[in-house]
Amino acid sequence: MNLLEKIDTDLKTAMKSGDSIRTETLKMLKSDFAYEKGKTGKDLTDEQLIEVVSRSAKRRRESIKEFQKGNRQDLVDNETRQLAVVEEYLPKQMTEEEIDKYISNKVAALGTVTQKEIGKLMGELMKELKGKADGGAVKAILSKKISQ
Repeated sequence: MNLLEKIDTDLKTAMKSGDSIRTETLKMLKSDFAYEKGKTGKDLTDEQLIEVVSRSAKRRRESIKEFQKGNRQDLVDNETRQLAVVEEYLPKQMTEEEIDKYISNKVAALGTVTQKEIGKLMGELMKELKGKADGGAVKAILSKKISQ
């Protein structure tokens, strides 16, 4: 069963059980999938589906930060519940220690990395860690390593 089929099945289950947050979130994901499919005109691969789910999770994290700044706890709670649903469909995320170890190995293999090369290295790292690690965490750890 691919990701799209799993989401379809889970959506039906959520609708039958009356779980409004889960139903609403999964419908939004399906809408995002339809939008992506409309841009290319082709069915999405599992990798593309995960990319869409990752973007959805990122949007929700950003919304949570903004709602916290605006003192809107009701919206923070809603987005947090939706984020929990979205994260169920993402591959297991790496911990900070795992990211740190991965970056250390990569930097050791390359030798000395300067401030100028961070962008290029970050691009390589994100290709390899796509869907497995948050870009913000990777960037923070890499910057800390380079500045040491």
